[in-house]
Amino acid sequence: MKVLVTGGAGFIGSHVCDEFLRSGHEVIALDDLSGGKKENLDPRVRLVVQDIRSREAAELIKAEKPQVLCHLAAQMDVRRSVDDPSFDADVNIRGMLNLLEAARVSGVKKVIFSSTGGAIYGEQDVFPAPENHPTRPVSPYGVSKAAGELYLGYYRAQYGLPYVALRYANVYGPRQNPHGEAGVVAIFSQRAIAGQGCTIYGEGKQTRDFVFGPDVARANRLAFEKDYVGAINIGTGVETDINRLYALLAEAAGSSAQVTHAPARPGEQMRSCIDNALAKKVLGWEPTVDLREGLRRTIAFFREKAGAPARAHG
Repeated sequence: MKVLVTGGAGFIGSHVCDEFLRSGHEVIALDDLSGGKKENLDPRVRLVVQDIRSREAAELIKAEKPQVLCHLAAQMDVRRSVDDPSFDADVNIRGMLNLLEAARVSGVKKVIFSSTGGAIYGEQDVFPAPENHPTRPVSPYGVSKAAGELYLGYYRAQYGLPYVALRYANVYGPRQNPHGEAGVVAIFSQRAIAGQGCTIYGEGKQTRDFVFGPDVARANRLAFEKDYVGAINIGTGVETDINRLYALLAEAAGSSAQVTHAPARPGEQMRSCIDNALAKKVLGWEPTVDLREGLRRTIAFFREKAGAPARAHG
């Protein structure tokens, strides 16, 4: 099978490319390299540098005729979406429509869309939130992802194009860029390795559901292999507050640097956690790497990247 991964040179996208490669598929990465990096990619992945909003991106799909389109490319910074909602919509909605129009005329067999479980539900009524929880996004980013799911429903109804919308929790791990809400892990990791203190906004009691990047990549492959159509949460179902996250990271890095607290950011969700029961049922997916081990691997990646000596254990 030929798989085209948009945002394929990015943090999650490159892990998705790796996952499909391991399963013996031909993989093409489409990325404008605004956030992704060529060095994230296995040399066997063919990289095409284009913006998803461009005519060239649409023509690539028509020419290559991939069986699977994994759509991860996005404007993914929640704060930027608030500052510039038009740009967010231009990339996340118009860019997606450009790809979907090409996909429907090119014989794409399935679209796997990277949606959001962290932002689509808004302030949750229940914890963890299942897929039938009301969607009440409180940022333009969350709105654009919800719109993407609605468009996929339309293309399914109108053209018979199957899709799965994977609603990710807060993804972290090796290759992560230190921006966006989940980027707190990358930021903390870099500072802890350097022996620098970290800043936590608010009291640090806000919770998130942290899921490891390679686990998320495996969900993409399983979504391709199974027949399910619709939205699926990809998370751990476990709430971790930011104070606990920092303590685990500092332990993994062997850092005793002090943490400081700054005023809470306005509008920040206090709690976010998603139910993965449907993923277990229809995909056979569940996380295999717990937070402590995932953070250890993440610290090891950033330590190697920084050229820092490995920490002695024992």
